[in-house]
Amino acid sequence: MGRADERRARQRGGRRAAPGHRSPQQAAPETPSAAGGTATAVESPAAEGATRAERRKAAAKGKPGNAGNAGKSGKDGKPAKGRIRRLFTWKKMLGAFFAVCLLGIGAFIALYMSVSIPAANALAQTQSNVYKYSDGSVLARKGTVNREIVDLSKVPKDVQHTFVAAENKTFYNDNGIDLRGMARGLYNTAMGRGTQGGSTITQQYVKNYYLDQDQTATRKLKELVISLKVDREKSKDYILAGYINTSYYGRGAYGIQAAAQAYYRVDADKLTVQQGAYLAALLQAPSQYDWAVAGPIGKKLVQERWNYVLNNMVGQGWLDKTKRDAMTFPIPKAPKAASGLEGQKGYLVELANTQLENQLMKSEGISRSDAEAKVVDQGWTITLNIDPKKQTKLEAAVKSQLTSKLDGKKRKVDNNVQAGAVSVDPKTGKIVALYGGVDYYKHYTDNATRADYQPASTFKPIILAAAVDQSAQTQDGKAINANTVYDGTSGRAVKGSDIAFAPPNEDDADYGNITVQTAMNKSVNSVFAQMGVDVGMKNVLKTADDLGLDTSSLQAVPAMTLGTMGASPLEMAGVYATLDNHGQKVTPTLIASAEKSGRKIDIPDPIGEQVISRAAADQVSSVLTGVVDDGTAKVSVAQNPLRKGQQVAGKTGTSDGNKSAWFTGYTPDLVTSVGLFGEDAKTHNQVSLTGATGLIPGTGRINGGGYPAQIWAAYTFGVTKKVKFDLETDLGAAVQPSETPTQSASPSQSPSQTPSQTPTKSATPSQTPTKSPTSAPPTSSTPTTTPPTTPDTSTPTGDTTDNPLDPGNGQ
Repeated sequence: MGRADERRARQRGGRRAAPGHRSPQQAAPETPSAAGGTATAVESPAAEGATRAERRKAAAKGKPGNAGNAGKSGKDGKPAKGRIRRLFTWKKMLGAFFAVCLLGIGAFIALYMSVSIPAANALAQTQSNVYKYSDGSVLARKGTVNREIVDLSKVPKDVQHTFVAAENKTFYNDNGIDLRGMARGLYNTAMGRGTQGGSTITQQYVKNYYLDQDQTATRKLKELVISLKVDREKSKDYILAGYINTSYYGRGAYGIQAAAQAYYRVDADKLTVQQGAYLAALLQAPSQYDWAVAGPIGKKLVQERWNYVLNNMVGQGWLDKTKRDAMTFPIPKAPKAASGLEGQKGYLVELANTQLENQLMKSEGISRSDAEAKVVDQGWTITLNIDPKKQTKLEAAVKSQLTSKLDGKKRKVDNNVQAGAVSVDPKTGKIVALYGGVDYYKHYTDNATRADYQPASTFKPIILAAAVDQSAQTQDGKAINANTVYDGTSGRAVKGSDIAFAPPNEDDADYGNITVQTAMNKSVNSVFAQMGVDVGMKNVLKTADDLGLDTSSLQAVPAMTLGTMGASPLEMAGVYATLDNHGQKVTPTLIASAEKSGRKIDIPDPIGEQVISRAAADQVSSVLTGVVDDGTAKVSVAQNPLRKGQQVAGKTGTSDGNKSAWFTGYTPDLVTSVGLFGEDAKTHNQVSLTGATGLIPGTGRINGGGYPAQIWAAYTFGVTKKVKFDLETDLGAAVQPSETPTQSASPSQSPSQTPSQTPTKSATPSQTPTKSPTSAPPTSSTPTTTPPTTPDTSTPTGDTTDNPLDPGNGQ
């Protein structure tokens, strides 16, 4: 090869690569030889079995700039850039982005599947019970949380829109979440920048109702998932109702109903658009925006927020612009102290709860404890039958006639006097007024419903009702009615009884042969003890049970005729209301309605079936008018200056040892039972009332015809009108008595064995056959046959006394 050929060969080897169709051996590059010539690099035979990757790697080493320089820097001393470019190609970066997205989607799907809608938190379910008078005014609220959940249908549509306009204009169209707001909230929380971040109405409802107020990323993620599920499973109205019922509005008010009362003293269904816009504005900052405590800045901000709400409503087409322009800011009312259970409120609330529990037990077949758990602080709205005017009158009557005269510092016994009363409409069975004690916080026992004191002689009308209703007869076969003559001798042994019984009359007074009418007027024990045996004590107790007394634990013994069982003013009011209602059962009811979250409880009709005949009921009512007009209640009731012609029937009662004193009476349109009870202020044991007030002469005994009857008259004659009884009877004091009584002797003449003059208005007859009490009689001995009462030793004063505090025979 000549020089020219070698030069050309060298030039070709340095500039040109081997043809692409050659084998690796043929395409081996030429390299300069040590002698300055060219040589062809031939791979070793081992290379023939090399893998494709190894061959690529070997070929790469042979590229210009790489041979003998692997791992070395470029010309400028910097690392080679090829590898970085290969790592961050746009394809790889896009793939990584999609991978992260897929992982995020997968994680969210896993979270969505694992998080379910939980049960409501305890705080969101806690509500206060609201108790209202019959006229709709609020009596009391009771509960640890002032919340009353109302159905959305009770919130005006325009008021609903104020909340949507204030918090979430897209509420009706969104899917329940605000992703941008959630991302901002999560970021701020993670970076420790506070709790800012937007939420939809759905999210706020989920936070209030299902979760808590913790500001953590975990809680926010749960809120997101649950919000999506709630929005999918619940209607928008359901969510909005939950939101406005669980939100806090300030002034201790949770929910729109409590807020409406707290700020405007109206129910939610009476809110105006302006008022609703203010309540909606409050949710942003309840304490700062409360007009009563807000400073100049707070007042300015809440007005701006109020305008913002109304303007959004116009923008959404929910409010006419002309109407909006005419609206003025509705300044809220000043805060009002929370209504507690002081005074009579606590007694009314406790009785309402008990009656509602009784109804749930009956309708749902649940236990008392379960019923109580469903009633107490569970968000009930309970409307009572209490008439606020009558309630005020009853409280005033007790104060003016009794409690204002008590002075525990002067007389220890005055600390032991407790009063209870219940007033019932006999035509409807509604309890229109109730007095449970001086104050619920001072005396928790409700004197209106306590049944641990004897009703004493107020039980006597029940015996007569049983006798007439069952056509009972005396021992000698005479029909028992108002004109039947009995022996009124004190301590006379009862005939026909398996149990020896000889009860004394009060003050051991003897009356001889007297009619049943007179015996009722004078409350003669010996007559009604015998009548009870004549009727049959089992029959008497059955009638008592039918009329409304609980006799399940009583024994049918003659002593029951003296009213030695326990009874409450509530029970006695029911018994006498049934008599007033012509024998048709009256069950006194305090609750007019009870509603919770749209659910209404069916309240049974207080008026039941006919339990005794009208003839029997009306004859008893007629007889009881005599007790008022010519008996133990004459001075306090019949001659009361407040009486304006009202017809009255009633019965007094004074128990053994003067531990209780009663007057239960009625006009045609109102029945009221008043009881006074002697209860030791420290031990709560039953003690005597004698000497209380220090105003009663002599022994100071408290009779039923005294303070109880005076309370009754001061209350009843202030709230009733002149109405006549509609009685279907020809017997009793309300009608002209028959000329011939059941026995031969007429009521005006006493039989031969009686004194020449029958005691009618005087406490004692002019002559007595055996024991005539003198001006200062000796202590009367009590028969050994265990009388249930202990007669006092004072001279009986009768019912002609001019002292209204001591009307005499108070039984």
